[in-house]
Amino acid sequence: MDPHAGSPTHTPAQVPTRTPASTPTPTPTDVNTHSHLIPAPRTTRHGATPTRLTPRTTLHTAAGTEALAPLLRGTIGAATGLALAEGGGGDQGDDGDGGDGDADRVVLRLEPGLPGGPEAYRLSTDRTLHNAAALIEGATPAGVFRGIQTLRQLLGPEAFRRAPIAAGQDWALPGVTIEDSPRFGWRGLMLDVARHFMPKDGVLRYLDLIAAHKLNVFHFHLTDDQGWRIEIKRYPRLTEVGSWRSRTKWGHRASPLWDEKPHGGYYTQDDIREIVAYAAERHIRVVPEIDLPGHSQAAIAAYPELGNTDVIDTASLSVWDTWGVNPNVLAPTDNTLRFYEGVLEEVLDLFPEDVSPFIHIGGDECPKEQWQKSDIAQDRIRELGLAGENELQSWIIRHFDTWLSARGRRLIGWDEILEGGLAPGAAVSSWRGYGAGIAAAEAGHDVVMCPEQYVYLDHRQAAGAEEPVPIGFVRTLEDVYRFEPVPPQLGPEAAAHVLGTQANAWTEVMENQSRVDYQVFPRLAAFAEVAWSALPAPAERDFADFERRMAAHYKRLDALGVDYRPPAGPLPWQQRPGVVGRPIEGAPPNR
Repeated sequence: MDPHAGSPTHTPAQVPTRTPASTPTPTPTDVNTHSHLIPAPRTTRHGATPTRLTPRTTLHTAAGTEALAPLLRGTIGAATGLALAEGGGGDQGDDGDGGDGDADRVVLRLEPGLPGGPEAYRLSTDRTLHNAAALIEGATPAGVFRGIQTLRQLLGPEAFRRAPIAAGQDWALPGVTIEDSPRFGWRGLMLDVARHFMPKDGVLRYLDLIAAHKLNVFHFHLTDDQGWRIEIKRYPRLTEVGSWRSRTKWGHRASPLWDEKPHGGYYTQDDIREIVAYAAERHIRVVPEIDLPGHSQAAIAAYPELGNTDVIDTASLSVWDTWGVNPNVLAPTDNTLRFYEGVLEEVLDLFPEDVSPFIHIGGDECPKEQWQKSDIAQDRIRELGLAGENELQSWIIRHFDTWLSARGRRLIGWDEILEGGLAPGAAVSSWRGYGAGIAAAEAGHDVVMCPEQYVYLDHRQAAGAEEPVPIGFVRTLEDVYRFEPVPPQLGPEAAAHVLGTQANAWTEVMENQSRVDYQVFPRLAAFAEVAWSALPAPAERDFADFERRMAAHYKRLDALGVDYRPPAGPLPWQQRPGVVGRPIEGAPPNR
């Protein structure tokens, strides 16, 4: 999904380095941390006095919240050095006191009647209301988990470290009651590991970053022309051959520069199981993407019979080493359908339904030239009575929609799957703008809004020549903050089909984790607030207040080790002098 072309070159200028702040003492924590929360909560009520966590604080988990205890200890406990020893159940009595009268406790419990859906929570550190230092109630365990993320922010940026920087301290909390719930049920980040592979530990780290920002969907882009990243045991050549390319285009596809080292990697099935379990513990759904019928050259390189063998010599193809829209697409044969059914059988086993109700099949940027020249493809069009190649693609998509539906899953694809007609149960990722999403929603299809002109995080963050490998439109932190997922022209019935929104990080020009961090952050923080919070219309949003809160959030990102873009511009080591990008001037079209 890289629609850009051209090759202007930018030579970045030097900018001053960011001066690291001195290490703060973790106590006392700023009792005004409730005014720095991101995403902004729905309501905050202020109590009379602050409270604190101490080495004596215990953790009480009511029925249904027990699995959250190790997550709380592994984040807040690890950062503060507090043991948060088990203190028993947290559901005895209306005040959440656990039954023993000791108020030095954190209590987790379920409160199904909380308004706002399954992720609603109420967090109170106001001792006048209950007998606890902190009480977190959630409509479900997912809601309690979101409340834990807010508690972590209330403790200050040091609570985002992996180990304490000072031992034996008390940790102050403001006396507040926060009631909160998300605007959208789908709040996602798409991470493209096909173009540049991210090792498993990096993926787990991004799941932690997603969780810290109250996002709940991880779209895992696992296959493309440039690499196949998931082990499929019945088709071993997908990773033996398809997971490595001999070299890589350095910069935009028009660049003359190459990285001549082989690049690749893949996740074993046990890696995938670990990633899925890690996400599930954090109440994050995983949407695996297996691209078809386009973006498939890595698969064809491994199994040439998948391609249009009557048009080109598919045996001569290798894993693609550059970017763009590839003409080598899957052949519309029964063999291809059976092959991908076999792939998806293993995918469904690795991504169970409770974590992955949606399976993404791509469906985008599928050139039809080979099908136009292929006798096999043309025979299939005539056999099925189709109007042409677009309906042939629709037939393939419908086949897999039926196949997935029969196994209890839902198909989702990029908005090109609308072309030629779409199966009734399929959902659409609207990436080329709002138009396809509007059409899909008005036709009764569920939609995830992710227009590339607004929330593609590979797009550049400023107009300056120092931006590394500048791609696409300028999308500043403020631009992302003013993004509105639901177009105003949608009526209530159609708007109800907008499941939510997603930011996408395509990695053609992001060669490592540091580059991904730079492109994703800090804009993902703004996106998270758009997806979670009940904000006014874009023009009425208080970006100045968001910037004020970001001053505290940058310290959280520092503690997490995120190599974000500083507000003043890229640091010298974040720049890429002489590497060709493809900037697009002007404002993006509102379509």
